[in-house]
Amino acid sequence: MRRLSEGFYPGLICAIVIMVLVGMPGNFFPAVVTLWDWLSPDKLVHLLIFGLLSFMTLWGYRNVIPQKNKNYFRKLLVVSSLVTISYAGLTEILQKYVFVGRYGCVYDFIADTIGCIFGVLAFMFYCKKNKKISRSKMNI
Repeated sequence: MRRLSEGFYPGLICAIVIMVLVGMPGNFFPAVVTLWDWLSPDKLVHLLIFGLLSFMTLWGYRNVIPQKNKNYFRKLLVVSSLVTISYAGLTEILQKYVFVGRYGCVYDFIADTIGCIFGVLAFMFYCKKNKKISRSKMNI
């Protein structure tokens, strides 16, 4: 039987890669001056990497979810969201106070949070689609 903590490995690996990337000096990224600048490529990168983190955190549990009830699924979504959004906040704090050549930004945190939410929604879509596929195979 697979331990529950083993499902967290894909998300953990993704989190380590993200921490390395956000810790690297990034003088080549454009500076955010106004709210409209949040649509810069930098913000899209934040959306993508934290969406991937959120999705991969849940992906590790994809085989456990069908064996559990809906309440377990909801708790997993909430915990994953809280963990990934907290991690996003931690990376911005570290960029502001610890990493040399990096600057923490509220707009980056907003982009990170939106990415985390998109990752959860993408995983929910995957589960819904996968559930339909498995039901159609059972009816044949």
